Amino acid sequence: MEYENVFDLLKARGLLAQCTDEEGARELLGKEKVTFYIGFDPTADSLHIGHFLQLIVMRHMQRYGHRPIALLGGGTGMIGDPTGKTDMRKLMTVETIQHNIDCFKAQMEKFIDFSGGKALMVNNADWLCKLNYIEFLRDIGPHFSVNRMLTADCVKSRLEQGCTLLEFNYMPMQSYDFLQLARNYDCKMQLGGDDQWSNIIGGIELNRRCDQRAVYGMTFTLLTTKEGKKMGKTEKGALWLDPEKTSPYEFFQYWRNIDDGDVQNCLRLLTMVPLEEIDAIDIHDGPAINAAKEKLAYEMTSLVHSQAEADKALAAAKSLFGAGESHADMPATQLDAALLQEGSIGVLDVLVTTGLCASKREARQLVQQGGIALDGEKVTDVAASLSEAQLKAGVTIKKGKKIYHKVNL
Repeated sequence: MEYENVFDLLKARGLLAQCTDEEGARELLGKEKVTFYIGFDPTADSLHIGHFLQLIVMRHMQRYGHRPIALLGGGTGMIGDPTGKTDMRKLMTVETIQHNIDCFKAQMEKFIDFSGGKALMVNNADWLCKLNYIEFLRDIGPHFSVNRMLTADCVKSRLEQGCTLLEFNYMPMQSYDFLQLARNYDCKMQLGGDDQWSNIIGGIELNRRCDQRAVYGMTFTLLTTKEGKKMGKTEKGALWLDPEKTSPYEFFQYWRNIDDGDVQNCLRLLTMVPLEEIDAIDIHDGPAINAAKEKLAYEMTSLVHSQAEADKALAAAKSLFGAGESHADMPATQLDAALLQEGSIGVLDVLVTTGLCASKREARQLVQQGGIALDGEKVTDVAASLSEAQLKAGVTIKKGKKIYHKVNL
């Protein structure tokens, strides 16, 4: 089914969480081509799966003729968003921030069409780094109530540890971004994750008070499991979009192995698969669920990497889970020979070094429970080791039923 208004599409796919004026926003999106923005603070040298959900929203909006602004936080990134943090973010150098911005730009161009002004990339350092602090306080400060800011989720989470003046400036500065984009680009909407609701409200209020301009805010569902836990965490950390940080095969396997109860929701939120096809999946039929997981993994890997990488990951998965053979595209770790002692290395050390286990304690428990096999042979002795000769030949580690990893010297 094709919706006439992108607002209805976003709602039907379960993406929409909150809207400042649902009726007004829907009417605006139905009658004109709207310029909107989403902010991305460059906290790492790659986007992760949480960012990807926002990029999918931008992609949906652009398909309906609206113009996205990807606002890169060259200025706000120097402060750090306190949202969801119990400790202050580590401050980054200007050089690190610029490097991360360059990485973000290259990745975003895979998902959003920036040609011919169809989308814009803007850096808030262009205005934030030029601000006169006294003028900013006099012009913008009177429009923010400290009492109200203290009730915002993005600040409350930091109060126990102590919210610094640096972090307390984040909300006014993000709000100022919306004011600048509205003035300079006729931007009428800010979109973001549901954890950004307080910051978005700040920008809408600032536009109203400074320029008497009506603008809108929408937030989108955070990517969580059916139990409410945050998705996108792997044994090695975040699920990155950079193939050097999370390989296409690991990326594919993450989605192939998600819980049965999450597959339909992920298809709705993260892919362009039609809703009718998603709704038709029989969640009580094992083969149908497995086919849906494979489709999710394939669609996601195609979108983030390429169809060629998705084909390779799918072939590797079928080879491993079908015939149980080794495959060139499985994740691999090359161990440094210096890690060997007297010509061998303990299996527990290998599991930690490869990232298959977070600690030796976890590795020991896994071995004792029979959850590790080396080249098809189950290992139950926590003192087991791999020799230099074995490692030179290459050893396939199987963790549980679905995770494979190649290790060699």
